[in-house]
Amino acid sequence: MSDSNTTDFTNPSTFILLGIPGLEAAHVWISIPFCTMYIILILGNFTILLIVKTEPSLHGPMYYFLCMLAITDLGLSTSILPKMLAIFWLNAKEIDFNACLTQMYFIHYFLEMESGILVAMALDRYVAICHPLRHSTILTNPVVAKIGLSVVLRGSMVILPYPFLARQWPYCRTNIIPQPYCAHIAVVNLACADTRVSSYYGLFVLFCVKGLDGIFIAVSYIQILRAIFSLPTKDARLKTFGTCISHLFVILAFFIPGLFISLMYRFSQYVPGHFQILIATMYHLIPPMVNPIIYGVRTKQIRDRLLWLFTHKAP
Repeated sequence: MSDSNTTDFTNPSTFILLGIPGLEAAHVWISIPFCTMYIILILGNFTILLIVKTEPSLHGPMYYFLCMLAITDLGLSTSILPKMLAIFWLNAKEIDFNACLTQMYFIHYFLEMESGILVAMALDRYVAICHPLRHSTILTNPVVAKIGLSVVLRGSMVILPYPFLARQWPYCRTNIIPQPYCAHIAVVNLACADTRVSSYYGLFVLFCVKGLDGIFIAVSYIQILRAIFSLPTKDARLKTFGTCISHLFVILAFFIPGLFISLMYRFSQYVPGHFQILIATMYHLIPPMVNPIIYGVRTKQIRDRLLWLFTHKAP
């Protein structure tokens, strides 16, 4: 490693990703569970896409949104894992400055997209339970396509300032990032300038964008619960609530750890560095891995179709 990595310079051409500082000797062993999770999530999410594509009865709003979630989960994990495994296995720690900003953009873009998709899925559950007779006329294919497009465009526009703001800061102290990937706060913290604009915008995205998403989902589920509790029988209430369980698990797995990690980065002096990195990386991998498992186990149509694919017999 040349001395230029730690001495004064301006706007480096490359950054150095350290992986997990303090656990370098265990990088190969740490890579094993991460690689295993990556393989599982690839297989799981592609299986969801295949099942929905090949089963006409699943061509509906909920399953279209589920496919968007699967594609987003694949994009998020692929934005992080290949480079991370290259660091662990090949010691390939260098990353081009522009490639680092690109990775930063896509990590946060897919996280923002996932938040928007969960809102769309909450809307679908609200219409299906509170207005069941109008579900097919409200959430038509063109409406679903417009919702999907709005989620994509919102994510791209909201996250676009991240790399543009990060590019304008001078980096004159070090180009070493003590992480296995280019997270927004980790890159901005290297700048030798007043980066409060980036920090404030990051907080705006966290509380005003994802926060509003959380509020919308909460309001939707309040209305859903009111409709469920107004049903005449216990069996009807349990059956209807069962259609929301998968979505609720996915929401909790996304929003609660995400809020905790965002705040943890901003108060990092109180949390050991290797703990931050491990928790954040697990957060980026575990929901994409468990989402197809949750929906595969909880959704009868997907479960039956999956069994058919393995047995080639009708369920």
